[in-house]
Amino acid sequence: MDESLLRRIAEALERLSPAAAGTPDLTAADAFVWHPAPPSLSPVPKVSRVPLALLQGVAQQKDILLENTQRFARGLPANNAMLWGARGMGKSSLVKAVHATVNETSPGALALIEIHREDIRTLPTLLNILRPQPRRCLILCDDLSFEKEDADYKALKSVLDGGIEGRPDNVLFYATSNRRHLMPRDMIDNERSTAINPGEAVEEKVSLSDRFGLWLGFHNGNQEQFFAMVDGYAAAYKLPISTVELHAAAVEWSVTRGGRSGRVAWQFIQDIAGRLGVALHD
Repeated sequence: MDESLLRRIAEALERLSPAAAGTPDLTAADAFVWHPAPPSLSPVPKVSRVPLALLQGVAQQKDILLENTQRFARGLPANNAMLWGARGMGKSSLVKAVHATVNETSPGALALIEIHREDIRTLPTLLNILRPQPRRCLILCDDLSFEKEDADYKALKSVLDGGIEGRPDNVLFYATSNRRHLMPRDMIDNERSTAINPGEAVEEKVSLSDRFGLWLGFHNGNQEQFFAMVDGYAAAYKLPISTVELHAAAVEWSVTRGGRSGRVAWQFIQDIAGRLGVALHD
């Protein structure tokens, strides 16, 4: 085998191999998933997301998070954010939609990096890898919460506090949770009732949520908001159905599902689009 062929094979293998730890190629995509063992960032060619305009019933949350993220993208001060509240109301969808919106107006401004809940303890390692990078990075941890014997919150607390090095200027952290204080309410009440010093028993864990500069609450939607959600989807995907028929079917669907969340609205739209023979595309 001649040397030129061997060289081409070696170059091809090098292109296919992940970047070495500490030197990720953040230009490979606009979104990545963090894998701690071995430390690597896997590019995500296409993010599963909903356009920002289709997220209904969360107008105030949209405006606040978008402004905060835009400031960060421009190199201005911005806050870490916690999006907490009812299931299926678009918390993680909002983060992904805001990221996409910022990159539409300023291409390549932000890299979105997803870290799984079980990998939170490795967050300091990820930050050390990102610290020298020129690209600004938005880290997302979806469905974040901690249980009684869980000590992983200490790694997150250290990151939010900044530690001796401080949070990297090019990194912002967003988390979503169904729990306002990231731990079960019955656990808080139980520890307070049985501790020698109830006031300090859970302070360390409860105070973790206070370290997020931005809190955005998401609450269960009412029927008007639910109709706004399904109307938005129906218009965006041009579903051939009248508003009266759409709303009647939506009410029936929400009753069977026992809720009016954004997730339920999207599941309904998928069902009605399938029955109408309409394919849903981005």
